[in-house]
Amino acid sequence: MNGKQPDQTTQIVYLVRHGEAKSKNEDPDRSLTERGRKDVEQIVSRAVAAGLQIDEIRHSGILRAEQTAQLLAENLNPPSSTIAVSGLDPNDDVRPIASLLRQENRPVMLVGHLPFLSYLVSHMVHGNADQTVPHFETGTLIILSRQGDKWSIMSVMHPDRAG
Repeated sequence: MNGKQPDQTTQIVYLVRHGEAKSKNEDPDRSLTERGRKDVEQIVSRAVAAGLQIDEIRHSGILRAEQTAQLLAENLNPPSSTIAVSGLDPNDDVRPIASLLRQENRPVMLVGHLPFLSYLVSHMVHGNADQTVPHFETGTLIILSRQGDKWSIMSVMHPDRAG
């Protein structure tokens, strides 16, 4: 043993894929569709019912992620505002964000895109960005927890699209 005590802190991270967006032909900025808004509102309702508490919502700055973050913030009421951060774009390297999340001591939510979010979950849980993770359709919320140095998936909330 090296005499160093293992870190037994539990950290919670919420990862949300933006709601469904309009096509580039329909809207070059790719804002949320009505279905995308409804899916996010449904996830927000379930998150509130589950008692989710977050300190900050971070998004990529891309319109569909920003709109998703705003819908989440309206009901989850984080003490900090929603903020755009670099490193959450669809094809960004996940390692810098994973490293920052390991240093967090408060619950944060990231709103982003595929393939980035899938690779981030794989990297954090399996140590390999190419491992399989739960299906991350638009509007999905995945809750990760860290106990010591080990990350695991606590919960996955998909929008209910029946009907």
